[in-house]
Amino acid sequence: MRRSSLRSRVLLAALCLALALPVALTPPQRASAEPDTPRTPRLTTSSEALTLTVPAGPGTPGYQLRVTTGQLALVTIRSGATVLATAPAGTGALRFRAAGAWQHATQVTDWNWQDGTLTLSAATTQPGATVKARLTPSADRYRLDWQVGGAVPDRLGLAYDLRSAGHWYGHGETQTPNGGPATDQPWPLDSGQVAHPAFGPASYYMIDPFWYTSSATGVHVDTGHVMDVAINQNEDGLVRLDIDSPGTDPYRSTVFVESTPLAVYRDYVGLMGRPAKSDADYRQFAEPVWNSWAQFYTKVDQARLLDYAQDLHDNGLTGHTLQLDDKWESNYGNMTFDAKAYPDPAAMSRRIHELGFRFGLWVTLWINLDSDQYRYAADHGYLLADAADPTRPCQVTWWNGTAGIVDLANPQARAWYKGRLRTLMDAYDVDGLKFDTRFFDERCAPSPGHRPADYQTLGAQLADEYDLQGVGIRVHWNEAAHQAGFVTRQLDKGTGWNSLRASVTQNLAISTIGYPFVATDMIGGSSGQPAPTKQVLVRWAQSAALMPLMYASTSPVDTVDVTTGKKVVYDEETITLYRAAISRHARLAPYIWDQVQRTLETGDPIMRPLFFDFPEDPQAYTIADEWMLGPAVLAAPQLGDAAVRDVHLPPGRWYDVARRQEVSGGRTVRSYPTPLGVSPVFVRIGAEGAEEVRKALDGT
Repeated sequence: MRRSSLRSRVLLAALCLALALPVALTPPQRASAEPDTPRTPRLTTSSEALTLTVPAGPGTPGYQLRVTTGQLALVTIRSGATVLATAPAGTGALRFRAAGAWQHATQVTDWNWQDGTLTLSAATTQPGATVKARLTPSADRYRLDWQVGGAVPDRLGLAYDLRSAGHWYGHGETQTPNGGPATDQPWPLDSGQVAHPAFGPASYYMIDPFWYTSSATGVHVDTGHVMDVAINQNEDGLVRLDIDSPGTDPYRSTVFVESTPLAVYRDYVGLMGRPAKSDADYRQFAEPVWNSWAQFYTKVDQARLLDYAQDLHDNGLTGHTLQLDDKWESNYGNMTFDAKAYPDPAAMSRRIHELGFRFGLWVTLWINLDSDQYRYAADHGYLLADAADPTRPCQVTWWNGTAGIVDLANPQARAWYKGRLRTLMDAYDVDGLKFDTRFFDERCAPSPGHRPADYQTLGAQLADEYDLQGVGIRVHWNEAAHQAGFVTRQLDKGTGWNSLRASVTQNLAISTIGYPFVATDMIGGSSGQPAPTKQVLVRWAQSAALMPLMYASTSPVDTVDVTTGKKVVYDEETITLYRAAISRHARLAPYIWDQVQRTLETGDPIMRPLFFDFPEDPQAYTIADEWMLGPAVLAAPQLGDAAVRDVHLPPGRWYDVARRQEVSGGRTVRSYPTPLGVSPVFVRIGAEGAEEVRKALDGT
């Protein structure tokens, strides 16, 4: 069906806009010229709106998209109820910034329905500027592409009414006014505030431009540019998804409409791809990796590291790998050991292997200016160029100084860097690497023919050639990152209870944007804060034991308080309970490994919110301290300094592991006792793997 000519009305609208007079255009009603066919989207019109109807089909619920024409807005409707709506009138659904001021689309001035796409033209609050949008519906989603004519915007934005879709999730690691992501990760997102102004493909944060809701809708913004994301910022009730818009780049997004949030997640994974493999092997899922960072920070040397390894070994604190983190190099980027701190690194590596650990090293592509390799790399054109002056290398300031970054898009630079890694690993029998920092920085210019987002792919390709030893890497945003199957480690956390709680909700956020192999930050936290208390350290270990992987650093045998330089000695109970958490995780390992294989088949997350498995349970949508580990295990560890906690059990029959009894679900168990030795976990009777995991947790 095509819209009849609106030439006279468009001319009238232009004249009215030039005079700054309001005008309301009413599209005439027309009968569809197309016969209705099953599952074919159809358009109907009224004096107020254009309505696209997508009938239900096999596995899809059907929906309507109502486009109001007096003030351009989009309302998504399923089964007669609104499940997603753009911002209220006055705020502007389709927004743009031009000449330093925000403007937005107003009246629809023309439309055309042809070949399954609805094309709209709209006036705007800026005289002479128009918006042209294309809406393309399909069975379980619709595509929205739009751009501005008659003005040159530097930012395009899409704004939603927060409450229209229920609760919001997704995003990944969040910047928040309350210290996120180190100490705050609201779950759901609308339970707090998100203010993330540099949300982009080069970010160090694990993020994706994907959000989903309790109403079973989802939004994916298809961009390679930096975004400014705000969710309920200043409690304004809005979700604002703005992108930097150089030139005439359009705003491209996909809205998913499904019956459950899990179905929306699967749609997104279908778009981006699921992991093709797991970069961690069975042992790396079954045992912790021990990393030196939170134990020593940069005050580490050969003697301290070997003492650390010996203490772990002697106290039965098993692990597959011991990684030497920052600082082992003579200068950052040299890839040579500091001879004073490490007089015999080859002997150090041998001893670590003798104690039963693999040996790993922290590495980065960032070469500090005082490194003897910086001048060589700069002279050979191996470093990323400066965005403002491409004739010189880009220099970036980070937590260890000022550096240049190896340009992975340059084949010669990549070969040089990999050759130096191989020499290092061969010389000291290094089994694997922990890659840190980013592969790109917005202050730099990508190589000709490349975009910033391409460096996520290049970084993934580089890292995929090495054993990442169960700590993985922080790549995101594009298909290559999703399909690589890396373990994802979180951004550094603090050492308090708020960081422990944030580590849980952050894993839920990361695993439900398509990165299912998650670990928290180092057990007990880091961030240069005082060493964790006994209670925090034990509870963190107990929590991590019920996640896909355990990432450890602070030794329960002893550690050093980085803020005072004094030794911290934990008591024997701390060691015993930490060891018990490692043992519980090891008993779960066969079940976890089964979930890894299932994820490779389906893309479904291993650690997931309760509502993925129980979408009809309304309480499940706001629970931030419980999760499902695969289909059979409900984890409800104590995440605070308390002797009891409430535990919500979704409908069904459950086996209470601590009490060794079956209980009925569909209720909340009040004041469940949680002395330090108890970490509540429940097995879903009848679920796949339930009998196996019940025996494992019972120790039978």
